[in-house]
Amino acid sequence: MLRRSLDFPRLLGGVVCASRRSSSYPNIPPVQNEPILDFPPNSPEREAVLKEYNRLMSEKAVEIPCIVNGEERKSGDIQQQLSPYDQGITLATFHYADKQILEDAIKTSLEARHQWDLVPFEHKAAIFLKAADLISTRYRAQVLASTMVGQGKNILQAEIDSTCELIDFYRFAVEYAKELFATQPKHHSPGNWNRLVYRGLEGFVAAICPFNFTAIGGNLAGTPALMGNTVLWKPSDNAVHSNYLVFNILREAGLPDGVINFVPCNGPLFGDTVTDSPDLAAINFTGSTKTFKHLWRQVGEKIDNYKTYPRLVGECGGKNFHVLHSTADVESAVHGTIKSAFEYAGQKCSACSRAYIPASLWPEFK
Repeated sequence: MLRRSLDFPRLLGGVVCASRRSSSYPNIPPVQNEPILDFPPNSPEREAVLKEYNRLMSEKAVEIPCIVNGEERKSGDIQQQLSPYDQGITLATFHYADKQILEDAIKTSLEARHQWDLVPFEHKAAIFLKAADLISTRYRAQVLASTMVGQGKNILQAEIDSTCELIDFYRFAVEYAKELFATQPKHHSPGNWNRLVYRGLEGFVAAICPFNFTAIGGNLAGTPALMGNTVLWKPSDNAVHSNYLVFNILREAGLPDGVINFVPCNGPLFGDTVTDSPDLAAINFTGSTKTFKHLWRQVGEKIDNYKTYPRLVGECGGKNFHVLHSTADVESAVHGTIKSAFEYAGQKCSACSRAYIPASLWPEFK
C-alpha cells in the first residue's frame, strides 16, 4: 500500500481560518449510494475476492503494531486474531497498546488537533472521498476478504458492510457536513452580520469499535476526524485486521499523521486511560449495553476532572421486530424473517428478534 500523507502546511495552503469557516464551498461531487455487487460465478469481481480470500487463508499472519503519529509502536503484548470459523487460521498478530502508548497517542492527538481543525473543509472532504473511491476500486477485494476471513461473513454480508456501507458513510458524511456548515443564521440586527462557526471539539475523541461491522469501525473513527477532531481508534480484537486495512487506506488517501492514532488495546485499560484524561472530549461507541453503561458511569464519576463536558455517543444492542399486515405475502415474509433473524448468526443490531403475526396468517406463517 502506498503512503501519500499530506502534511499540514500544504493542507492549510497558507490560509488558516478564512477558508475553513467560509459559508460557501467548492462544488463537491454529488454523492449516491454505492451499488451492491452480486459476484456471479466467473465474474472478475468474484475472482478478485477469491484470490484475496485464498491468500489470507494460506499466508503467514500479518503483524499489526499500534500507530501513533504515523510511527509504529510495539509493546510486546502480542494478541492474535483468529478466523472465527477456522481457529487454525491466525489472520493477524497485534500489539496491545500499553498505558504509555495510550498517553502518547492522547498527547499526539492534542498536538495535532489545532492544525487539523484549521484545515479547510474541502481538503478534509477530499481525503474521505478519496478513501471511499479507493475502497470502491483498488482495495475492494482486500477489504471484503479481510472481513470474510476475520469476522466470519459471507461475501454478500461483507459487501453490504465493509465496502458499500463504509463507502456511503464517507461520501454521505461529506455531503451532510457540507449541508451543516452551510446552515447559517438567516436574521441579522441592523449593522451586524451573524455567523455560525463549526469547530472540532476541545480535546480528543475515543472511538471504541465493534467486531461485527468493518464499516462501523471506519465510521466511528473517520467521521469525527472529518469534522475537525483527532481520534484514538480502538478496534475490536476480532476485527483488528480489517480495521487496520481501512486505517491505512485513509492514510493513503492523505490523512495526516496524528489525526487518527490506531491503538488496539485491552478494553478496561483503554477505558480507564481515556476517561482519566482531563482532555477527553467524546466517546464514540458501538458495543454492548453493559460496557457503554460502565463508560458512562466512569465519565460521570470523573466529571469534575474534565476541561469540558465529554460527549457520549453509543449504539448498543437492541430489538428489531417484524410486523405483518393481514395482506402480507406470507412466503416473502417468512423468508425475510428467517434471513433477518439468522443471517450472520444474528450478530447485528438489525437482526429480527420478534415478529407480530396476525392470527389469520399464523397457521400459514408457522
